[in-house]
Amino acid sequence: MDFGRRWNLMHERITPNRFYWSVTGLDKEPDLVHMEARSADGQAHYITCRIQECSETTRGVPFPRSIDTNSLVVQDEYVFIQVSGIKGLFLANKKVDEQIKTFITYNKGRDWRLLQAPDTDLRGNPITCLLPFCSLHFNLQMSENPYNSGSISSKVTAPWLIVASGNIGSELSPTDTNMFISSDGGNTWKHIFEEEYNIWYLDWGGALVAMKHTTLPIRHLWLSFDEGRSWTKYAFTSVPLFVDGALVEPGLDNHIMTVFGHFSLRSEWQLVKVDYKTLFGRKCNENDFENWHLHNQRDFCVMGERKTYRKRRPGSQCLLEKDYMRTITEPCLCSHWDFECDYGYERHGKNQCSPTFWFNPTSVSGDCSQGQSYLKSSGYRRIVSNNCTDGLQDQYSAKPQQCLGKAPQGLHLSTADGKLGVQQGQNVTFLVHLEEGDLQRINIQLDFGDGSAVSYSNFSKIEDGIRHVYKNTGIYQVTAYAENSIGIDSSIIYLHVMCLVEHVHLRVPFVAIKNKEANASAIVWPSHSGTLTHFWWIGNSTKPWKLITVTNIPEEHILVAMFPGVPTSAELFVLPHKNASERRKVSKADLEQIVETILSALNQNLVVFELKPGVQVFVYVTQLTLAPLVDSGSSHSSSAMLMLLSVVFLGLAVFLIYKFKRKIPWINIYAQVQHDKEQEMIGSVSQNDTTPKISLGNFPDSEELTDKELDTRVIGTISTIANSESTKEIPNCTSV
Repeated sequence: MDFGRRWNLMHERITPNRFYWSVTGLDKEPDLVHMEARSADGQAHYITCRIQECSETTRGVPFPRSIDTNSLVVQDEYVFIQVSGIKGLFLANKKVDEQIKTFITYNKGRDWRLLQAPDTDLRGNPITCLLPFCSLHFNLQMSENPYNSGSISSKVTAPWLIVASGNIGSELSPTDTNMFISSDGGNTWKHIFEEEYNIWYLDWGGALVAMKHTTLPIRHLWLSFDEGRSWTKYAFTSVPLFVDGALVEPGLDNHIMTVFGHFSLRSEWQLVKVDYKTLFGRKCNENDFENWHLHNQRDFCVMGERKTYRKRRPGSQCLLEKDYMRTITEPCLCSHWDFECDYGYERHGKNQCSPTFWFNPTSVSGDCSQGQSYLKSSGYRRIVSNNCTDGLQDQYSAKPQQCLGKAPQGLHLSTADGKLGVQQGQNVTFLVHLEEGDLQRINIQLDFGDGSAVSYSNFSKIEDGIRHVYKNTGIYQVTAYAENSIGIDSSIIYLHVMCLVEHVHLRVPFVAIKNKEANASAIVWPSHSGTLTHFWWIGNSTKPWKLITVTNIPEEHILVAMFPGVPTSAELFVLPHKNASERRKVSKADLEQIVETILSALNQNLVVFELKPGVQVFVYVTQLTLAPLVDSGSSHSSSAMLMLLSVVFLGLAVFLIYKFKRKIPWINIYAQVQHDKEQEMIGSVSQNDTTPKISLGNFPDSEELTDKELDTRVIGTISTIANSESTKEIPNCTSV
């Protein structure tokens, strides 16, 4: 030990205040620590570990499964205090019908009874308190300050003395606090103070020192040499002191009591040493001692023995030269008071132990093989640490019985964590438990359900469980068999081996017709995820269209005509101002500005929209021509008629050219590709090809155009091609 210089981590995720050090006489190892730890899934587990070496390999697990939270501590219902120096003597507070009452036992909890209140109070007035309606109750709380005595105090050097704070009544009161003392091991009690006091033992119990437990400053203490029957007041300081505690130094040569505190809330610590050696006056001789017999209401056999203590007489103001604790012990004959009900039995009445509803007294231990013998319980067992002999010992002791061959019964199969779902590739531990049968002569077989199985000749090889790894997903039937020459038993569980879902792709139609059925499908990756549970949630809300402004051209200047097919094309017409005063000049300038803006947006691939996730449509120019400016006014009806005639003549010329298959180099003809050759268009116009860039400078100057050419030109078009990018299909499709 290095007094806290270095620290070692013993375990993580310990429940707060749920760790306990080893107790002498209960733990086999003196350096063992008991812990309540939390696993990753939030369950509590009981773990033991040695202080010097605590690792994954050295940690002990007394219970392989989880335990109830806080099951390592008794909370709320009981509070136990063991009286120092007397084996089997306990005081406990128990909640009975929402009332807290104090009980006492002399046989380690086999029998409990209420405490009889004193006959008189501090002033000698009689007290009327009849059991069980009225009794004495104590605050069984140990002091957190090691320099205060707490609400109850007892010492190994004076086991017959017990001092406690409490009250008389039907239940324990948190406000009515008095001090009581017992000088005969808890059989009778005397009222000594009307307020709470701290009590210290001097010279091995030869004197008692009492100081008032208060937040106010004090300067007096009380001293008793007759086991609390009378008290003398002494001043230990001239100035009142806020007492924080006191220390009585042990040892026969030390007779100093150190009181420490402070004179005010802002002052420094003050130490006051009290030498009480002069108060005793002389050294003790043989006439200053007497015998005291431990008893339980005049029954002098306590925990199977008679114990006699040699102690100082009350009122003898003498000092001990050495530890004068002398005891004489004699064993008692065993009686029914020395036995309690064995495991699986419960008491009915005072001394009758009967099997509980869940226990079968005829069942034989699984470790008992044919030809061997075992101890069959009589329903009773001697209380731990009881030293009685003979008497009823033979009647209540377990009797040897021969082990008979028995068929296996009560075979149980489970996983170590109690779960029936595991991940693919995870190590699974199976636990096999058999209630009845010869464990040494039973063949155990475990079929994992995936084509593999293991077999063991006895249970000793599988106490820590059987481990297995599943490589494929699915639901497996795991079967355990226990067989011997007399019979066979089996147990089955179904284990679901799962694979984590990495990705889910949802396919739904982007356009649906109202009141008509529509299909939706979900594709899960990986495809071998096993049995899946799909939860579909169809929202009852619509999302608005997302419109993005690419240019600032008003809608009334643009007219678009779409053609069917995939990929598709469209004609885009640029319309002039309707209120232009100078028809040709103003409309031409507006036309050039609008066309330049549209071409710039198309060349920069700004006109794009998403058809569905992973599919985008890009719009670009494939052909560009000029159309005549048309005025809807009545004064230009002749020009419109002339344009119509020109279109007719142009159509006739195209027909003649097609009919006689003659080539005319100054005429360009745009042939629309039919729907049955859509795949060829997709291949020729791919997204990887460079999008054609067309600028306004490719047009001939307006002055070079004659009126005749303007009247005979075909209406120009700006065609668009829609390219799509599709996502890769994933297997394992589920449709709804």
